[in-house]
Amino acid sequence: MKRKFADKSNWSRVLKKQFKLTYVDDEEYRGYVSMIKIEKIKYPLIKTMNNKDYRIADEGFIWLSHIPEDKHYAITSMFDEKGKIIQWYFDIIKDSGVNEKGIPYFDDLYLDVVILPSEEIILLDEDELRQALKIKDITEDEFRLAYREAEGVIGTFGTNIDKLKEFSNQQLERLIRA
Repeated sequence: MKRKFADKSNWSRVLKKQFKLTYVDDEEYRGYVSMIKIEKIKYPLIKTMNNKDYRIADEGFIWLSHIPEDKHYAITSMFDEKGKIIQWYFDIIKDSGVNEKGIPYFDDLYLDVVILPSEEIILLDEDELRQALKIKDITEDEFRLAYREAEGVIGTFGTNIDKLKEFSNQQLERLIRA
């Protein structure tokens, strides 16, 4: 199981970035929100999904990460250099916490959900999840949790793109002002 950190300190593709972090506790959301603004990058990150290429990391792009308390998912809202949302990437997670340096992290359960502004929903890495179960990197309970949580994410967020967009934009504004 991989542990992923909000500051993406191990992201060797990114040569220079700005990082901001805040904790939000309001009616709509409770948890950490962090922002990475990519200033200099070795080469863009392009992912192919449903036979279409998406540039998801490049200079000027912003990755806004949300790690809510008491949830089994983390959301990365990816914005291009013009501030347009490219996608929402949901990591399905086992746990989250904060390390001794104050940086939030989560333990990734392999399964991911991508929601595009076009309302397309893509379930990713089912093969990795099955392999993790096969080699006993995760338990049967964690395997079932991953699928249950992915179904919940799709049911909650996949049908409400406007609310997801509004939430992401509000959190981005909050961090830009911070």
